[in-house]
Amino acid sequence: MHTKMRSTILSLFFILITCSVYGQDKAASPFDFGRMWTFENPPVEWFQKAYNFTPDEEWLDDVRLSSLRFATWCSASFVSPDGLIMTNYHCSRDVAISVQKEGENIDDNGFYAPNKAEERRVANLFVEQLVMIADITDEVKAQTANAENDAQALELRTKALSEITEKYAGMEDWKGLRLQAVTYYSGGKFSLYGYKRYDDIRLVLIPENNLGLFGGDPDNFTYPRYNLDFTFWRAYDENGQPLNTSDHYFKLNTDGVEEGTPVFVVGNPGSTERYRTVAQLEYDRDHRYKYQLRWMTNRRDMMLEQYNNMKSDPAKAREAQELLGTINSLSNGIKAINGIVKGLHDDALFARKSQMEKQIRAASSNTEYWDNLATAYEELHAHSWAVTYLSPNPMFGKVLSLLHAVNQYKQLLTSGTVENPPTTSIMNLVKSMNKEEDAKMFRLLLKEIQTDIYAGDPTLNKLLSGKSIDDYVKELFEDSKLLQSEEAAAKCLSKEKNITKSKDPIVKAADLLIPKFAESAAKFQDSAPSRRALEAKIANEAFNVLGNSLPPDATFTLRISDGVVKSYDYNGTQAPLFTTYFGLYDRHYSHGQKEPWALPEKWQNPPMELLKSPLNFVSTNDIIGGNSGSAIVNQKGEAVGLIFDGNIESLPGNFIFDETSNRSISVHAGGIRAVLKYIYKADALLKELGTD
Repeated sequence: MHTKMRSTILSLFFILITCSVYGQDKAASPFDFGRMWTFENPPVEWFQKAYNFTPDEEWLDDVRLSSLRFATWCSASFVSPDGLIMTNYHCSRDVAISVQKEGENIDDNGFYAPNKAEERRVANLFVEQLVMIADITDEVKAQTANAENDAQALELRTKALSEITEKYAGMEDWKGLRLQAVTYYSGGKFSLYGYKRYDDIRLVLIPENNLGLFGGDPDNFTYPRYNLDFTFWRAYDENGQPLNTSDHYFKLNTDGVEEGTPVFVVGNPGSTERYRTVAQLEYDRDHRYKYQLRWMTNRRDMMLEQYNNMKSDPAKAREAQELLGTINSLSNGIKAINGIVKGLHDDALFARKSQMEKQIRAASSNTEYWDNLATAYEELHAHSWAVTYLSPNPMFGKVLSLLHAVNQYKQLLTSGTVENPPTTSIMNLVKSMNKEEDAKMFRLLLKEIQTDIYAGDPTLNKLLSGKSIDDYVKELFEDSKLLQSEEAAAKCLSKEKNITKSKDPIVKAADLLIPKFAESAAKFQDSAPSRRALEAKIANEAFNVLGNSLPPDATFTLRISDGVVKSYDYNGTQAPLFTTYFGLYDRHYSHGQKEPWALPEKWQNPPMELLKSPLNFVSTNDIIGGNSGSAIVNQKGEAVGLIFDGNIESLPGNFIFDETSNRSISVHAGGIRAVLKYIYKADALLKELGTD
């Protein structure tokens, strides 16, 4: 973009932002698209205007190289010269319990290695450091410029990204790195990232489950909050020595936040959808999220019942631990989606999305892009239930998996191309079937379909043939040879009893449900290239109106998000800037010392110094899932805290960022220091962190 034009657009951008922040808070704003800035295009002018802070290249490089991607699901950072890594408890718990020894229970007692010799390596755990960045937009667009249609453009783009990645892999500076091509703005911009990977990661300290997830599901996404959601790991080099990270790491500042302090979150936000059109968001509201929320809630509730039945059985303790991890993940997702759905039903928020879309359309050269995308989504409404509930999702139970396997086998037999028949997988499903539990799961699935099936779709009625769901499932398990016994199933699958001619109820159900899934999935797949092309064109129109300084949607790549430490009004009162350990103990005793607010025995009789220490605090930074474990740093590049969550009001952030009451929640660095000193007696760790 021409320098003068870019400057003009940036000036307009900042005027619009200023009007939004200091004027009409409820009006549409460029900030509706968020504040997750890429490191290749940081808004230095905005930082100067908002905070009187102009980070130079050295500052930006330092915070980038101090930050990490934690495996494939969270963020982290180096916090000492010797490879010490800080991230969240909830990012670590499921892998940390894998290094428990006989008789240990990390959930109940936590873990601390007082010296490096006792740190425990977790197999297959790794972190990645973003060390190289290249803008490859011009190269990709040059190779896709002559595409004749949307499908060909998508094919050429895929080929271009592969070839460019291969080319860079051969360059000296990029050798040995893991390369990732990233698409931004639905194809408006492309970047190539090079990551240095460290895969010898050892556990140093993790709190007890009751502290790391204090308040459990009831307190999730709330504030005031009292969570000790942190864990320390260490990276080792290829020689088995602690990694030398003396050039780039965050020093902890344990007393570094007050009202109005500018703070920056450096991490890897997972996914946002802020460039989706109104038509797409209506589809999300009425179909996509509604169905997802229903099945996740139902599965979580079933698992909770199962967990409560097994948690007191010592023989099932490890199985219960693993199930609890799944329950926690589902519960977290349920609250997140609930918040999105609530936001999609919020007239004020939705009006802002509509207002911004109208502004961009009014200045656009072609409004047909929005109309055509709306039409494409209207055609998908009738198929949404099938792609959701008939997909081969393990969460939907073994009966549906069996229907998919049987249908596949029948199709292979019909086509005469059976080389590796899936009879083994079918028999494995039959052998592992628990009739009572799997009948219960299939009944649940059919009732979900009954609730959400598209009006007028005859699929379920054909399956039930006038029966109730309970009666149909009962008869299915009584009459199907495939569900009777291994011997009966084997005979049903034999060549003599060719399954293509079978009238077994399972085969009949597979004949009805699985082709319906295939038909609906094909509708989504066939329209995908044109929908993506329209999304890219709409994103380009947004750039033409607002400039390309808007941050792209989150892609689980490294971003920097600016904000300030700031309270907000809630529930008729005002949230405090930070909470203290006094509040933790109040929750413990106010709830009768019961789960999920129960504190372990070693937390009894705390010293006053601990009670007065700050525990969690809030700021206006823009985060989303994937940011968990991100350091939150001040202008000096010091870590003043550790991001672990957002408040309830932040949940619509998937599709719109609203600074009014959207808050990020962090573990205060002072709170981490206090608990290391007074509860865990982690003197060596305190010394290494420089906070002793």
